[in-house]
Amino acid sequence: MSEKKLQSIRGIHDGLPAEVARWQRVEQAARKVFGCYAFSEVRMPVLEPTELFVRSIGEATDIVSKEMYAFTDQGGDQICLRPEGTAGAVRAWLQGGLTRSGTQRWYYIGPMFRRERPQKGRLRQFQQIGVEMFSAAGPIEDAEVLAMAHAFLSELGIPGLNIEINSLGCGACRPGYREKLTSYLQQRAGKLCETCNERIVRNPMRVLDCKVQSCQQELTDAPEMVAHLCDGCDDHFTGVQKGLDALAIPYRVNPRIVRGLDYYNRTAFEIVTDKLGSQGTVLAGGRYDGLVQELGGPATPAIGFAAGLERLAMLLDDVPLATPDVAVVVLGEEALGYSLAQADVMRKAGLSVVHCGGGSAKRQFKVADRELVRFVVAVGEDEMQAGVVTLKEMQNGEQQRLPVSEVVTVIKGQLL
Repeated sequence: MSEKKLQSIRGIHDGLPAEVARWQRVEQAARKVFGCYAFSEVRMPVLEPTELFVRSIGEATDIVSKEMYAFTDQGGDQICLRPEGTAGAVRAWLQGGLTRSGTQRWYYIGPMFRRERPQKGRLRQFQQIGVEMFSAAGPIEDAEVLAMAHAFLSELGIPGLNIEINSLGCGACRPGYREKLTSYLQQRAGKLCETCNERIVRNPMRVLDCKVQSCQQELTDAPEMVAHLCDGCDDHFTGVQKGLDALAIPYRVNPRIVRGLDYYNRTAFEIVTDKLGSQGTVLAGGRYDGLVQELGGPATPAIGFAAGLERLAMLLDDVPLATPDVAVVVLGEEALGYSLAQADVMRKAGLSVVHCGGGSAKRQFKVADRELVRFVVAVGEDEMQAGVVTLKEMQNGEQQRLPVSEVVTVIKGQLL
């Protein structure tokens, strides 16, 4: 009986070189654009106390009740693999004693974990780029965060993007709206899906976001939060739109954007594309003014967004893999040590070098061809004695013998 072939866990994939090249392209764009907006990178732990997400996300949410990887460790502590980044960022901000340090602008890149049904671009271990801005008081900050998100995706050249915004109200105006919405939904409960019926009790606003077509048909005249805003929320939402207009950033108001987590209020937004089918959101976020206080800190206005790195990478054109600049071929065992030393000199000068390992010249040149190098540096006993190398340009076959001191200069000149 043959042994079972080992595979990665379902929904948890390897990142092989071709895919990592795409990820790096996304990460480079994020660091470039976010840096222009004075955001700094932070790195937070993958393991967090389970209570952090129960208190912040909400115990009744799908993430906490169905998807979170939570367990008791050997010491009896309740811990989990982080399912999202915002709650951990708030914890880090509070634990770091930064509540009186003025506006903090953070971004992070790293893995998140949710045990949900794997689908196109959505995995159980997925990478996320997140942004958090603490002490962001007004609509101007919201507009600038949205502008940064737009600039980030524009830097990646992702086509067919649409910005959609909404207001989720606040603690003053949302309870009244929730009551009206719940009454409306209860009258149609028999025609809504099972998930929607569960949400009527737990989080009725989430029903508006249902992707089931028959449910959407029943919700065509559902009451909308934007029509029930208090004066403060209405002024804030108007200010966000004025800011986007001033920046000439196209958007549309979508009253059905509700966000899935309990801590969001006022501004909520998504950036969607038609290139990923019905689940086309590539970046989403919003304001969460009450979360810091919920987790034990002072009342602090804040806003953020997150984007799945894998889903963004799927929308990019092919990113060419980096290939070595030089392959070193050694002709004869006597020159092996000398060849290793020459490879080391070139690497220290900043070139990417692969050593072909010795053996027959034919095999080594096959290695150089497979590596797609532009140059081969060949060394044998004669070259070693003379303190030179033979430099061959693979595209045209031209060869020249050069002193070791000149090799790097010539190669770098040709690579420019």
